[in-house]
Amino acid sequence: MPILVVPTVAVHRSFLAAWDELAPEEVHWLGPKSIAGDDELWSRERAADPAEFHQLVEAIKGEAEPATVLPPGIVHQTVLWFVDGVEFLGRLSIRHYLTPPLLELAGHIGYFVRPSARRQGHATRMLAQSLPIAAALGIEPALVTCDVDNVGSHKVIEAAGGELEDERHGKLRFWVPTEVA
Repeated sequence: MPILVVPTVAVHRSFLAAWDELAPEEVHWLGPKSIAGDDELWSRERAADPAEFHQLVEAIKGEAEPATVLPPGIVHQTVLWFVDGVEFLGRLSIRHYLTPPLLELAGHIGYFVRPSARRQGHATRMLAQSLPIAAALGIEPALVTCDVDNVGSHKVIEAAGGELEDERHGKLRFWVPTEVA
């Protein structure tokens, strides 16, 4: 049964396979440019090296640590990977608080499913599993957004109890309860 986990080197092989499935505009979802102090863009080749992959994993985990100094405008976030054993299926980010741009466009929670694992219910399970974690971070409710034309994501957010607030800049903005009623 797939679950959200803290990033781990155990999924190195399948992480690279997922990377190979991505279009160039999707690569940012894998964390190729860590906000935890590494200004160099992570390449597929760099991530292929086990020692470098370990550094990438540690940098991503460091993004959640309050002691990590972040660039202006960047917020702490808890990044979790959705895995089935050692198979990397997707990535989810929980932003600990929102800046004005995040409030307008991105929200608290963002998720991504690798292309070969899409349309299998993973996004729905990822979002549902993330809500208690968001609640533990003091987020109630969570803002979750999607593109206006992303019908699948719209359904995922509604399945989690999301209530549509409005549309801004081509994004639908939903408020999702994180506390269990």
